[in-house]
Amino acid sequence: MNIERRSIEHIPSSERHGRANSLFTVWFSANMQVTAVATGIIAISLGLNLTWAIITIIVGNLIGAIFMAYHSAQGPKLGLPQMIQSRAQFGMFGAVLPLILVILMYIGFFSSSAVLGGQAIAGLLHIPIAPGIIICNALTLVLAVFGYDMVHRYDRVVAYIFAVIFAIVTIKLIGSLPEHYAAHGITAGNILLAISIPATWQITYAPYVADYSRYLPEDTSISSTFWWTYLGSVIGTSWMMIMGAMAGTIALKEISANTSGYLSHLLGASFSWLILIVIALGIFAVNVMNLYGSFMSLTTTLTSFVNLRVAGRTLRIIISSVAAAIGSAIAIWGQGNFLGLFEEFILLLAFFLIPWTAINLVDFYFVKHGSYSIPELFKKNGIYKAINWKTIAVYILTIVIQVPFMNSALYTGPLSKYMGGADISWLVGIILAGGLYYLVADRTVPDITQNPTDPGLERAEGTM
Repeated sequence: MNIERRSIEHIPSSERHGRANSLFTVWFSANMQVTAVATGIIAISLGLNLTWAIITIIVGNLIGAIFMAYHSAQGPKLGLPQMIQSRAQFGMFGAVLPLILVILMYIGFFSSSAVLGGQAIAGLLHIPIAPGIIICNALTLVLAVFGYDMVHRYDRVVAYIFAVIFAIVTIKLIGSLPEHYAAHGITAGNILLAISIPATWQITYAPYVADYSRYLPEDTSISSTFWWTYLGSVIGTSWMMIMGAMAGTIALKEISANTSGYLSHLLGASFSWLILIVIALGIFAVNVMNLYGSFMSLTTTLTSFVNLRVAGRTLRIIISSVAAAIGSAIAIWGQGNFLGLFEEFILLLAFFLIPWTAINLVDFYFVKHGSYSIPELFKKNGIYKAINWKTIAVYILTIVIQVPFMNSALYTGPLSKYMGGADISWLVGIILAGGLYYLVADRTVPDITQNPTDPGLERAEGTM
C-alpha cells in the first residue's frame, strides 16, 4: 500500500471510493480501547453505583454521538478534512483560533492514550514504561504516515479481534461483580456530571470525524454516513466505558493505578500477554487518528500563513513525526496520576470545543445547507474573509457564559455549585453558540461553479 498523497485539499471524484458501512468499524475500533475503559471508571470515582454509572454512560454517549456523526456526514459532501471547513465560519485566519485548541486536544489525547499503550507494551516486553511509550508511538506513526486507507483497513481487521477478546473480558468482569454496589455520591449533580463525560468524549471527535469519510463518493447519503458512524462510536464507547465502570466497582484503586495491568491479569497469567497485545492494538486504533488529525490541523494552520505544497508525502512524514515526538515527550513526563489528569483534561476540552461544533453544524445544515465554494476556502481574501469577527464574537461570548456552569478540577462555577456540582456547560454551549450564530451568520450564496479540483488547491494560498 502506498503512502497517502492527499492532505487538506479537496478529494476529486476520480479518487472517491469505499462505502459508508466501513465507518462502523473505524469508529467501533477507535473506541474499543483502554482509554475509554479508564474514562468509564470516572463515574464510579464520583460515587455512583454501577447501575447509575451504566445509565449515565449510555445516555451521555447517545447524546454526544449525535453531533460527531453529523460532522461525519459532511465528509462525502465536501471532500475535505473537518477543520479546513471551519474557514467558512471563522475566516481563513480566524479559524486558527479553534485550530490551535484542536491541536492541543490531539496532542493531549495522543499523550494520555500513549501512557496506557506504553503500560501494555512494557508489560508485554518486560521493559520500563518510557520505552514502551516510545515503541507504541513509533508503530502508531507508521500507520498515520500511510494514511486514510490504512486506517480503514486496520480498523476493519482489529474490530473482530476486539469483539471476541473483550466479550470474554466482559463475561469475566460480570462474574467478579460484588452482590452489592457501594455508592456515596448518587446526586442529581453527580449524575449530570457523569453524563457530561461520555458526551464530551463523543464531541471531542467532532474536529476530525469527517477526515475519515471524505474519500467516500459524493452521492453517499447523509443518513448512511450518520448512522454507520453513530452506531460504531456509541456501541464501541459504551461497551468499553461500562467495562471500566464494572472494573471500578470491583477494584477502583487497582485499575485506577494501572488500567492496562489490571485488565491483563483478568484472564490469568497464561493469557495476560494476549490482553496486553489487544490493549496495544486498541491504542494504535485511536492514536493513529490523533496523529493523523494533528497532521491535518497543523497543515491547515500553517497554510493560513505560509505558501506550502500540501499534496505529497514529505510534508506528511515531517509533521506527523514532529507531532509524535512531542506527544511522546509529554506522555513520558506525565505518566503519573493518569486518571486524575485525564478527567481534568477531558472536561476542559468540552469547554472550548462545544461552541465550535455548534457553530460548524448550524452553518452546514441550517445556514449554507452544505453549499460552499471550495476554492474560496483556500484564499485569504476570499468570500469567507480573513477573519469573521461575528463568529469569533459568538464563540468567545459562549465560552464566557459557559464558565458559571463548569465543574472541573481547576474551577467550579457558581451555578454548578448551586446545582450540586452538575456540569451542564456543554448543553449551554451547544444551545447558545448554535442559536447566536444562526442569527448573525452570513447567508450569502457562494458561486459553486468553480472547479474544486483546480490544481492550484494543491498549493494552499497564504502569505509569505
